[in-house]
Amino acid sequence: MDETTTVPAAPEPARGARHPLAWVPTLYLAQGLPFYSVALVAGLMFKSLGVANDRIAHWTGLLGLAWVFKALWSPLLELAPGKKAAVVALQLVGGAALGALALALQLPGWFALSIGLLALVALASSTHDIAADGLYIASLDARRQAAYAGWQGAFFNGAKFLSLGGLVILAGHLEQKIGAFAAWSAVFGLLGALMAVLGLYHAWALPDARARAAAGVPAASAHLRGVALMLDVVRTFFAKRGIWLGLLFIVLFRAGEGQVQTIGPLFLRDARALGGLGLSTQQVGAIYGTAGTAAFLAGSVLGGWFSARLGLRRAMPFLILAMNLPNLVFYWLSVARPDAAAAVTAALGLEMFGYGFGFVGIILFIMQVIASGPYQTAHYALGTGFMQLGFVLSKVVSGDIQQALGYRHFFLWVLLAALPALVLARCVRLEVATNTEAGGGTGQPSGAAPAAPMAAQPLARPPSGQPR
Repeated sequence: MDETTTVPAAPEPARGARHPLAWVPTLYLAQGLPFYSVALVAGLMFKSLGVANDRIAHWTGLLGLAWVFKALWSPLLELAPGKKAAVVALQLVGGAALGALALALQLPGWFALSIGLLALVALASSTHDIAADGLYIASLDARRQAAYAGWQGAFFNGAKFLSLGGLVILAGHLEQKIGAFAAWSAVFGLLGALMAVLGLYHAWALPDARARAAAGVPAASAHLRGVALMLDVVRTFFAKRGIWLGLLFIVLFRAGEGQVQTIGPLFLRDARALGGLGLSTQQVGAIYGTAGTAAFLAGSVLGGWFSARLGLRRAMPFLILAMNLPNLVFYWLSVARPDAAAAVTAALGLEMFGYGFGFVGIILFIMQVIASGPYQTAHYALGTGFMQLGFVLSKVVSGDIQQALGYRHFFLWVLLAALPALVLARCVRLEVATNTEAGGGTGQPSGAAPAAPMAAQPLARPPSGQPR
């Protein structure tokens, strides 16, 4: 492209563009499937294949770094002239990696190969998040973005239901008939085929959105302004009053959750002789995929209502306690070790309700406090990146701690891990900052358009690293 070439200021609908319902639901299904494959399904697979808890926690935790640092390579996608090709290519790469994982499970060095291929899935999936969201924004005006936001959340969460309530249950059924390795090969082969089908479908269905620049501004100049804007985004983020204490609060808020999310399902699967509950893969998938998902959604809705009624400052201590209700649930399970399926299902439903209710707290803190002022969207993304970093760090060390303490004392430890966040909640600023407090002045470089305000409303889909 010539340096004097200009790009339209607003996207023009492509000729013959499909209706948004032809591609928005499937786009966010394709966003959720590889994410949950790495975040949830992989850990259950490794447990069925006999991998030790500390290795599962360590390696699956490190895979989450792809979502922590995805913002580092996001400018490369922003500068690309077309987003459709990137979305389709990343879906096909993810599908190919999942299919290769199915084959790798039949080879002698299957564990190392599996981790390498899951890392490729994680990189493709985290990059796909950026490309897919960019395509959605570039293809739809503000009115239609709002109109189809609910479809985003429904199908992203539908991927979790399909993964836990469908594929994990299928794996548990096949384990009893053809063995664990063959069962999980079949499941990941099915996942890879599904991603490939979605990629090919999107090659036809997605709109061909193009990158935008301000009207009359040379493309090269627009790129330079983009770099200057990114630097100003980072500068104003770290210039906010109390930012370092706020970031410490974000990292510690999920310290207990990251550990329980990793070890909890492994505890459910472990034999009773080893201190676990001895549930089958099929049972774990059925509980989390159905009752657990419903309880999480109910908790999220009620948590949002509760926070709106009390305000963030008054609600935050209760939200932190709710976020750690799952830790208490698992401690009770490790002590009582109930046999009745109804008791286990009720306890895990309470666990997921607590996650949903409490998770609202950290989202609102990032949205209303950390991201207040100029560049709300970019600062929100940076805040959620730090949140995911805290989640990953706690996940990585959880296996070593559990191996050292045993299940019962481990769940007691994660109850104590909630205390630092509860103490910090008394110290951090919990009200919306003024523009000056949020970064000094306007925080906008000369000639830049002002940032659009961000509404403090429930998210259509939670950021990466969300609870199960």
